[in-house]
Amino acid sequence: MIKILYFLYQLFIAMPLLLVLTIINCTSIIVGCALGDASFWSYWPSRIWSKLFCYLLLLPVKVNRNPNVKEDTSYVFVANHQGAFDIFLIYGFLNHDFKWLMKVGLRKMPLIGKAAESAGHIFVDKSGPRKILATIMHARKVLTGGMSLVIFAEGSRSFTGHMGEFKRGAFQLADQLQLPIVPITLNGPFDVLSRTDKWPKWHPLTMTIHDPIYPECKGEENVNRMMEESYQAIMNGLPEKYQGKVTNPDQ
Repeated sequence: MIKILYFLYQLFIAMPLLLVLTIINCTSIIVGCALGDASFWSYWPSRIWSKLFCYLLLLPVKVNRNPNVKEDTSYVFVANHQGAFDIFLIYGFLNHDFKWLMKVGLRKMPLIGKAAESAGHIFVDKSGPRKILATIMHARKVLTGGMSLVIFAEGSRSFTGHMGEFKRGAFQLADQLQLPIVPITLNGPFDVLSRTDKWPKWHPLTMTIHDPIYPECKGEENVNRMMEESYQAIMNGLPEKYQGKVTNPDQ
């Protein structure tokens, strides 16, 4: 009975409101960044929108913060990718100004792609070495004064809730820019809306922010060390049922 009531609440109250809020959020980013303070409009509307997404769906959120992560320092935040609600959890509750590193194909999404472009998020074009170099140079300009970057290191959502293989790009970028990596464990988004689900379910959401991993040198050795330490930190933050590596079919 409770599941039926929750479904009806989503269908007739929460989802219509969230659709309207999504349109308002994207429009405010596009117009605000064009006319006003881009640093404000690129971050705060989406932060409020993400919190409302969780609150309107009655999802409890717990954040395990880390005092070693400073607000005025630039980081490369690296998270596992359990599901679509990873975005709302990070955007709404990380409490650190950042840009997403996202696939260039997302730029084509109606309204959302334009809003992401207006907000200055970094699109990755892997079509050639020059495009990759351009991404690094763009990131170097953006990641100053406490501005950080958030990357889903697996590159795609999990099919099982378990972590898959990490891509090297996030760690190569952190190595090139000599920035610390901050691993983030996300738990719950898979249970709310997995990659194969059609409709959200009720489940608590948890975000655990781990200690920063600082570069010790520059090159492949540093990349490998940061990637391995990040993987272990994120894995250790997951509950036992999601422990262990499972390779996703699209990896």
